[in-house]
Amino acid sequence: MTSLLLRIAAPCLAVLILGSACRREEPIVPSTSTGVTDASAGPVRGFFLLNEGNMGSNKASLDYFDYSTGVYTRNIYAERNPGVVKELGDVGNDLGIYGSKLYAVVNCSHFVEVMDRRTARHIAQISVPNCRYIVFDRGYAYVSSYAGPVRTDPNARLGYVAKIDTATLQVVDTCTVGYQPEEMAVAGDKLYVANSGGYRVPDYDRTVSVIDLKRFEQTKQIDVEVNLHRMEADRYGQIWVSSRGDYFGTPSRTFVIDSRTDEVIDRFDLLPCSDMTLCGDSLYVCSAEWDYTQQSSTTGYAIVDVAARRVVSRRLITDGTDTAIAVPYGIAVHPATREILVTDAGDYVTPGTLYCFGTDGRLEWSAETGDIPSRILFTQTPLEPLE
Repeated sequence: MTSLLLRIAAPCLAVLILGSACRREEPIVPSTSTGVTDASAGPVRGFFLLNEGNMGSNKASLDYFDYSTGVYTRNIYAERNPGVVKELGDVGNDLGIYGSKLYAVVNCSHFVEVMDRRTARHIAQISVPNCRYIVFDRGYAYVSSYAGPVRTDPNARLGYVAKIDTATLQVVDTCTVGYQPEEMAVAGDKLYVANSGGYRVPDYDRTVSVIDLKRFEQTKQIDVEVNLHRMEADRYGQIWVSSRGDYFGTPSRTFVIDSRTDEVIDRFDLLPCSDMTLCGDSLYVCSAEWDYTQQSSTTGYAIVDVAARRVVSRRLITDGTDTAIAVPYGIAVHPATREILVTDAGDYVTPGTLYCFGTDGRLEWSAETGDIPSRILFTQTPLEPLE
């Protein structure tokens, strides 16, 4: 890992030794702000949006929406951190808030970027190779890692989960799980990990690893379906996990695991699940999945009542705006107003779009984002303005 970071930093090394900043050679792209809606009051003060950026282009970026002003601001990280070389990094994969800190998992740069949640200023970078997703529990952050290099390999190694002390920001332990682990969820004293095996195509993994958090050991693997990805834990002890299928004969499905028995208790042929988010007893799903057999992409939306385990709607958008959304890529729901936020990745190489819909499914506002807008994270702490 150290050698990789040195190779990335090598062109800057001589300049840094002389006491200058390598960042001087990189133009700092300023943020841009746009008023998109009326201001509103409430406990949720805003949200961060992480844009993945195209792989290999070092274009991960961070946006912010302020509910108190109705202003959406693109690319806040660069100008708030002018001394950070390479800015946010290559492929922003996940975002989390814990305590006073904001965490961005930057996949192909192999680190977790830690920022002050009030200012979005850099605090530290935690090295985790091929890191994917992050969850928190009782003073620790847990980060899933593919462990090996970023490439398809039928002999790719098993992945692991890194345990990070959120006070010291140090990796204090690791736990080996399945192949290419993705999202995770905490239920009681257990951590559930969706294993994809995506690098070993067509020999996908099909298991959910169960980690005892007290001992930080994998205690079992639950057989579910191939190529697992998204995961949410509801208040009834149920773990919702999506399978991306194999893009050929095995379709994408969503499964339910009972955390008390660690058994699969239900299956939904919802639609291909690109992203899902839980708000109260409702699981919101958006879909944009490619099928190699049909040579076409399927898009759609659904809401599931997790208490009753039944689909209550397959129509989130009622005003026809869904026809304008090329690739529904991420979804989030305001915890108080239940407004629905959907990101559109578009062509994956140019700026995407964020759409906000009311509870009636009608468009309220939209905004241009960075490339491949993905994770949305609400905050009750407002972002401080630049000094």
